Amino acid sequence: MIRNPILRGCNPDPSVIRVGEDYYIATSTFEWFPGVQIHHSRDLVHWELITRPLNRVSQLDLRGIGASQGIWAPCLTYHDGIYYLVYTVVNSFYVPMYDTPNYLVTATDICGEWSEPIYLNSYGFDPSLFHDDDGRKYIVSMVTDHRVTKRYKGQLVIQEYSVQERRMIGEAVTIYASAEMFLEGPHIYKRNGYYYLFAADTGTGEGHGQSILRSKSLFGPYEAYEGNSLLTARDHPDLLLQKSGHGDLVETQNGDWYMVHLCGRALENRTEKGDRKYTLGRETAIQKVEWTEDGWLRLASGTVLPDVEVEAPALPPHPFPSRPARDDFDNERLDIHFQSLRIPLDSTFYSLTERKGHLRLYGREGLGSKYRQSLIARRWQEFKFTASTCLEFEPESFKQMAGLICLYDTNNYYYLHVTFHEDLGRCISILSAINNVYAEPIGHVPLPDNTKRVWLRALVDHDKLQFAYATEGEEAFVGIGPVLDASTLSDEACKEGWFTGAFVGLCCQDLTGFRKHADFDYFEYIEMENFSEQ
Repeated sequence: MIRNPILRGCNPDPSVIRVGEDYYIATSTFEWFPGVQIHHSRDLVHWELITRPLNRVSQLDLRGIGASQGIWAPCLTYHDGIYYLVYTVVNSFYVPMYDTPNYLVTATDICGEWSEPIYLNSYGFDPSLFHDDDGRKYIVSMVTDHRVTKRYKGQLVIQEYSVQERRMIGEAVTIYASAEMFLEGPHIYKRNGYYYLFAADTGTGEGHGQSILRSKSLFGPYEAYEGNSLLTARDHPDLLLQKSGHGDLVETQNGDWYMVHLCGRALENRTEKGDRKYTLGRETAIQKVEWTEDGWLRLASGTVLPDVEVEAPALPPHPFPSRPARDDFDNERLDIHFQSLRIPLDSTFYSLTERKGHLRLYGREGLGSKYRQSLIARRWQEFKFTASTCLEFEPESFKQMAGLICLYDTNNYYYLHVTFHEDLGRCISILSAINNVYAEPIGHVPLPDNTKRVWLRALVDHDKLQFAYATEGEEAFVGIGPVLDASTLSDEACKEGWFTGAFVGLCCQDLTGFRKHADFDYFEYIEMENFSEQ
């Protein structure tokens, strides 16, 4: 059996392909760099993160991008030995008039060097590439509408793309327009003489679903499947996999069909408006599907509900070696699960060679910066985990800080850090930001004069976050500060960012501008079922 979610923690908007015996899923990364996560599998059960294609500023410049903007809904396809990746870079979203340029990059090796981007259009987000039987290629995307009085609630357009000219050609044709239903994340497939339009419906919240329409002509008109959503958890708040929708299809080498889709696992905590909170963000799940005799698609279970356990295809099992929970920073590169905010890692940011066996972070801009932060982090992937580190840091000003952070975006985080206080000297503190409202729940706790190394730990249990620390000569971590409300680091609780999920990582700030560095000896992330709490 396959157990959902298959890609845990912030991995939404999945796009899936099969190339021979290999399966690949691309997911959104928003303001995190490098852009687009690609996971690999050979059995649809086990998945491994293998690459992020958009790894150069010439491909992806996210400086100044707002929270939950940046890379949306990549579409991964393969044709005649070439991988194609189309994606949106959302430059502005929290305004009526969106800016959503769409781009295309290609590669002959999915883990190799990807091309410089080709600009496509800016009609809206969620572009998808369709390769027709005659070799012609088309881009389909939704259309945003800034007008106060909108003509349509949802609109999709399609336009031809010329490989030779490296640009869009011909007219953009509307293939879907409705005053009732909003569709996004469109994909087109061709099967038995029909063009199928696969699209997410009804937003990305708990009312989310997946629609399917079909036509004998690529340009429509398209008729909707009876009952419309073939997958949805709406009206079933008891199900584990909420927000289910935004799907993509893949056929196995044995002729079985599966749909990957986004989903979310909720805490019971609710906002003042009554919405449940999702600290893990939107994740990726998979369902087995089948074609009916009259040429429509449905879940193999016979329902429209997402299942946690799904029948796996009859393929040889292909598990991957488990990754160590602890990174001692002994390698030339950081663990692939780390990402930075908006900018690539470079020598102005970090070093793994200046001090052997340590990650050196050079302090730069503050945690509210959307330009040049010195921060690396990884996704929360389960509700219960511990993350810890050991650092050496000699601040000389309160404007210099380094430590362990749990964050959602630039306005929402909990930060356990070493800093300097004029009256206390070197000390430890917690800074919390909830929708940009700062608090210091413990003030400043002085560190012993004879201690250089400080150990920091975060223990997360669903909606609870407890920090702890230890110094040289101490045998165990000591809890510091109150139990914090981890549910504030969620889509629904944040006023600006709505689409990512919580991360945990390391960072260093020097607001004096002199780049004071911090040395981290290790970073360890352990999900609760893998350790015994002492």
